[in-house]
Amino acid sequence: MTIHYLESAADPRVSDYTQLTDVHLRKLREPAEGMYIAESSRVLRRALAAGHQPRSFFLAEKWLDDLQDVLAAHPQVPAFIGSAALLEEITGFHLHRGAMAAMQRPEPVPLPELLAGARRVAVLEDIVDHTNVGAIFRSAAALDIDAVLVSPRCGDPLYRRSVRVSMGTVFQVPWARLTSWPQDLYLLKEHGFTVAALELTRDAEDVDAVAARNPEKLALVLGTEGAGMSAGTLAAVDLAVKIPMRNGVDSLNVAAASAVAFWELRPRHQAVPAVRGHHGYPL
Repeated sequence: MTIHYLESAADPRVSDYTQLTDVHLRKLREPAEGMYIAESSRVLRRALAAGHQPRSFFLAEKWLDDLQDVLAAHPQVPAFIGSAALLEEITGFHLHRGAMAAMQRPEPVPLPELLAGARRVAVLEDIVDHTNVGAIFRSAAALDIDAVLVSPRCGDPLYRRSVRVSMGTVFQVPWARLTSWPQDLYLLKEHGFTVAALELTRDAEDVDAVAARNPEKLALVLGTEGAGMSAGTLAAVDLAVKIPMRNGVDSLNVAAASAVAFWELRPRHQAVPAVRGHHGYPL
């Protein structure tokens, strides 16, 4: 194992971990440098299990035993060890989730490859809250969403808060960032998808009515918090879908709404008619 004990917060070898609380800076820096931060032992283990490559590990000495197997499996990857106070000085917050790793950001998957064989796709329009992004990915992984597409201004699914809230499930769901919005929605139509906006409009259909039709391929667009979906996006979709509300509640948080919609709109297998014998009883 390649273990380095830190003595100064100015050590240039740990520059990947500096200013982690500066959201604007990290959103720009991490994609540009081809990296992301996996925070907590569980999350970094999921990143490694997904085949992502570590640049370095970063942890307090008390967590060393917990990660012995990980460090032994990556003997050429440096592990930086420091006191809790020193690690906090470097990162800007108290590191209490075991460990971190700076990971190489995986190469983007081409959109045609991402959509090949997919039946259910989630599309996130300008959702900037990383907690919501992570929660949506967690629901997507749990509820059989085949891929997630994010608009150009959407939050980074690999920002550390998104990754942490998703419990690392963001590594399980293939995703891509669209570059032309909302024009890229027409690419989904070219691939045979019905494109539906989860939005309360005058002509929005109840989610169970759409589910009953069981579309072969469905892309569900989720809008940003507060402002909702843009007019251009609503003009590009095939239909709008709503979740009926009760007791005077007008809407759900976008992450909660995504879970309901993913479940209701999951692909249903067509029932196979029972084969009957000559007496009419099922065989």
